[in-house]
Amino acid sequence: MRLHQNAEEVKVSIKNLSLSFGGVGVLLNISMYILNGEILSLIGPNGAGKTSLTNCITGFYHPQEGEIFFEGGDITKLTSVKRSKMGIARTFQNTELYNSLSVLDNLIAARHNHMTYGMFSAGFYFGRAQRQEIEQRQKVEDIIELLELEPVRKSIVGNLAYGVRKRVDLGRALASEPTLLLLDEPMAGMNVEEKEDMVRFILDVQELWNITIMIVEHDMAVVMDISDRIYVLDFGQKIAEGNPEEIKHNIHVIKAYLGDEI
Repeated sequence: MRLHQNAEEVKVSIKNLSLSFGGVGVLLNISMYILNGEILSLIGPNGAGKTSLTNCITGFYHPQEGEIFFEGGDITKLTSVKRSKMGIARTFQNTELYNSLSVLDNLIAARHNHMTYGMFSAGFYFGRAQRQEIEQRQKVEDIIELLELEPVRKSIVGNLAYGVRKRVDLGRALASEPTLLLLDEPMAGMNVEEKEDMVRFILDVQELWNITIMIVEHDMAVVMDISDRIYVLDFGQKIAEGNPEEIKHNIHVIKAYLGDEI
């Protein structure tokens, strides 16, 4: 674990962030950072504020107080669309996919930020439009290969097993070519074999594509196995941070969340 970080090492920096709804505090004075290239996990009981913090980073929620910096720039007031174009992508606890479209079409649709040709080129399909279409298709094919989606590439997403849809959701996020990937409970609802596959895919994405990853996850075995660092939230407050070994023996974390040392 790196105890001190240089500015160039920091992917995301959150300073004194607070969020409330109807006067009820959801996040209370949160400060944290995510380092370039690491896998950071965010854990805590249900209602601790984990997804709300994720929504603040992506721009879906806007905090009443505090600042969020991405690669050194202040993104606190930027829209989610602008943040996506900057390289921030996410998956969802409940998959947000086009269920009536195929796996291939879902992934191609997620490439829209990278298509810059005009209506004239698109209408006649030549020049820049043709070149970009070929480039976008190759990116999608790389994702299909990485996530082993070839057998279902033409299948309608709504007809797929839940574990496979979670994999497609990961692919949809990757299709936007993020440098920061936020995964909201990627193991939820999966059996043991599906979890093992998802862990393998996450590690491959981080290593092969050099993507910084933050995971919100309840499966502590997974968290302790793949995380470089862990933040723990409880009732909207950060109660601990550290590497897996430090977190599993932290008395405050045990009392608030783990119950016993794991």
